[in-house]
Amino acid sequence: MLVAFSVTPIGQGEGVADLVAEAVRIVRASGLPHETTAMFTTIEGEWDEVMDVVRRATEAVSARAGRVSLVLKADLRPGVTDALHTKVAAIDRLLAGGETGADATDR
Repeated sequence: MLVAFSVTPIGQGEGVADLVAEAVRIVRASGLPHETTAMFTTIEGEWDEVMDVVRRATEAVSARAGRVSLVLKADLRPGVTDALHTKVAAIDRLLAGGETGADATDR
């Protein structure tokens, strides 16, 4: 399963990097495959372990902010591993002209 999430403290002004860093610290310490971008952090693993990390990351931010926004998007596909990288690789192959859409998306 892949989960992309964003946890944002509300009412803390424009500079929230220190609070967001607390959430990312928990993700990185989890040992699960992950990537952090400017807008979301994506984690890969089993339901219980991924949701536990999201919960702990959210709690870390809410401990220092009275209100928190959590945005979460999940891709549940049993039996698939390393989707964090293979989904992007399929797009890269298509852009390079190496495969048809059906070939690349079957992975």
